[in-house]
Amino acid sequence: MRKLVLPIAMLLAVVGCSSESGGGGGASVPGVTDTEITVGTHMPLTGPASAGYSQIAPATKAYFDFVNAAGGVHGRKITLNVKDDGYNPANTQQVVRELVLQDKVFAILNGLGTPTHTGVLDFLNSQRVPDLFVASGSRSWDQPGKYPGTFGFNPDYTVEGKILGSYVQKNLAGKKTCFLGQDDDFGRDSLAGVTGVLGDAGVAVKQTYTTSVTNVGPQIDAFKSNACEVVILATVPGFTALTIGTAARQGFAPQWIVSNVGGDYNTLAKSLGDAAPLLEGLLGANYLPTASATSDPWIQLFQKINTEYNAGAPFDGNTIYGMSVGYLFVQVLQAAGKDLTRESVIEAVEKGGFTGPGLGPLRFSGDDHSGYGGLRMTRVTDKVQAYFGPTYETDSEGGPVTEYTVAPPAPPANGIPAAA
Repeated sequence: MRKLVLPIAMLLAVVGCSSESGGGGGASVPGVTDTEITVGTHMPLTGPASAGYSQIAPATKAYFDFVNAAGGVHGRKITLNVKDDGYNPANTQQVVRELVLQDKVFAILNGLGTPTHTGVLDFLNSQRVPDLFVASGSRSWDQPGKYPGTFGFNPDYTVEGKILGSYVQKNLAGKKTCFLGQDDDFGRDSLAGVTGVLGDAGVAVKQTYTTSVTNVGPQIDAFKSNACEVVILATVPGFTALTIGTAARQGFAPQWIVSNVGGDYNTLAKSLGDAAPLLEGLLGANYLPTASATSDPWIQLFQKINTEYNAGAPFDGNTIYGMSVGYLFVQVLQAAGKDLTRESVIEAVEKGGFTGPGLGPLRFSGDDHSGYGGLRMTRVTDKVQAYFGPTYETDSEGGPVTEYTVAPPAPPANGIPAAA
């Protein structure tokens, strides 16, 4: 069913907002001066989701510093104000209000987490703050009629679940398949995708976890007692590692298949330590180049930036993700033009046409705020996580899973998107 979408001008008129101007002449735009753009984000720098995810915002900031060193965007340098919410929705409410009401940021960029960001959707849209490229695959971000200023980045979890389910259907047919997911829209949307392909009966055992309880022993017992042979994980990195480690201690070793948000090998290996060999054979899906792809021009660019502007921090999928978000935001700023307003940046995203390091399509339009729409399967072999097979795309409804054959372009020679 087609979403009800009003033109952005009509939406702004409904809420009674006046036009803003980004430089000379009109009312001031929060977070924008002639020389600076200030955006904010909430991230789990501490807490149960901090493993790996705490590296994302520093990587985004490093990309912005790289762009700033070359003069910024339309003469403005980008400042990223990062606040720690500890992956606690109550904290998210507090820090996002601080960013908007006290710090007067222009936009919220890549706020992380399904349970955390869900609680600030209404506030951000009521304040008419652009809510760009949420770091989660929840379908909640793709509601342009209800939340005209919110846009996703990750492939939505139902899209991913369908692609993972399709892999199981084609390559692991006859294996008893089970599922562990986070007890929120992350887990529910992922399971909806998996069962959309395999059917409800095709997932023999369905278990959930909450990030406040760091014991998954009972869930592993359920899988083991039911002789599960394949377990699909919709888990954040800390709980991916916890689950695989707990299973090993309980003598349970299925074929693990993990969501992109919890499947970065380097992050998991660090968390597991001496137990990192348990990751051999781990299957997953992703949509950005892997850290091991050293000949990929995007990886070469991001490694250079990581060395020069991120103090040589560990280079993994979280770093790549953060810089990819930064690249897309700079593309959007270029497209929005020098007279930057909150309205113009939303219009620029909806106009679409963006490319970057992602393997799948970016789907932004007036009636689609969902972000990336495809993924490719990965496998860990001899401590290296690498892609195999084609990239697939699908929708979050009943559409087929099909191959996506358009290769990502190389980055610009100077690493910075050109002005529109």
